Amino acid sequence: MSTTTTTAASAHLTDADVERLGAELDTLRAEVMADLGDDDARYIRRVIAVQRGLDTGGRVLLQFSLLPPAWLAGTAALSVAKILENMEIGHNVLHGQWDWMNDHEIHSTTWEWDSASSAEGWKHSHNYVHHTYTNVLGKDRDIGYATLRVDPEQPWKPYHLLQPLINAGLALGFEYGIAIYDIELEEVAAGRKPWSVARTELGGLWRKVRGQLLKDYVGFPLLAGLAAPTTLLGNLTANVTRNVWTHAVIFCGHFPAGAETFTEDQLDGETRGQWYLRQMLGSANLDGSPLMHLMTGNLSHQIEHHLFQDMPSRRYAQVAPRVRDLCERYGLPYTSGPLYRQYAGVLGTIARLALPGGSARQDGPGEGGGAALRAGADGQVVDAPHAVDQRQRRVDEHAGLRAG
Repeated sequence: MSTTTTTAASAHLTDADVERLGAELDTLRAEVMADLGDDDARYIRRVIAVQRGLDTGGRVLLQFSLLPPAWLAGTAALSVAKILENMEIGHNVLHGQWDWMNDHEIHSTTWEWDSASSAEGWKHSHNYVHHTYTNVLGKDRDIGYATLRVDPEQPWKPYHLLQPLINAGLALGFEYGIAIYDIELEEVAAGRKPWSVARTELGGLWRKVRGQLLKDYVGFPLLAGLAAPTTLLGNLTANVTRNVWTHAVIFCGHFPAGAETFTEDQLDGETRGQWYLRQMLGSANLDGSPLMHLMTGNLSHQIEHHLFQDMPSRRYAQVAPRVRDLCERYGLPYTSGPLYRQYAGVLGTIARLALPGGSARQDGPGEGGGAALRAGADGQVVDAPHAVDQRQRRVDEHAGLRAG
């Protein structure tokens, strides 16, 4: 008997297999969460201190931005500070990853981040909608962000011809695009959300954006006196750098080859094990160094993040090998690749699906997905039927070991 969340990658698993997988993931999560302590608390406080130091140092240097070295160093420091604040700090604090510390300042109920999106709006659209309905067409609005066509099952519309340009603009102003997206204007147009509610949310958005604009493009430039124009340019460059980086990391989390999409009917009767399975199959990781993982907010471990969204991000590198081992033992793909390759594939998908019809995401060796060819556990590309046989043997062997 197959699972509710049946795809080509998981068709060899029985319901019992999936529930065993879920039980192992529950055990893994409980083990790590029980181990949280002083080292974890010191980590997040240290990251916040470094981020605030970079922010202050960058803004001080930009006061002297008529000097090219000061402009370059100040802009670089401010760019890194904004990335850290959004990715490793803001995003993860708002997920409740540090609520266990009972620190009023570093808590999902009190944190307001340096982004155009309000914390409350983000927690609804991202933490609840996206993480609950990950990659479910018609439920997960993050599939194309209500604008882009990134899956061939999404209906084509004439404006999609422009989506490579729309995507470029979205990358440059990502924080503003996401903030507007959070208000669900397409729901207003469809009559499913009252305009009065959206108008109130737009008012709140404008108040927050106005404060950010005044801070970065009026207040700090005026403090710089004659260096106001170059200070403004430095602040603009830092914001755009943060937006483009964030766009690249987030788009590589669910849109690359190997990350699967699902239909609403696959949610019917979904168990916890099946929910875990959907998170694993619908997410993709990025390979890189510890510094790269830090700068992505550890969203380079997107699979682990979707399995354990309230687990402190610094622990994802610790659990990733065990999750990968589970995927191998249960015959499931573990989609991962370098940023340049994953992002290039996403941009290619956006370009292909700008046209009517379009083709599914193209798969390559080691990238998972694909009907004709799939990557085996050892990285070799094998025929799909043979891969299924290999996966089933591994699952059967694992079940036999557990029974023994």
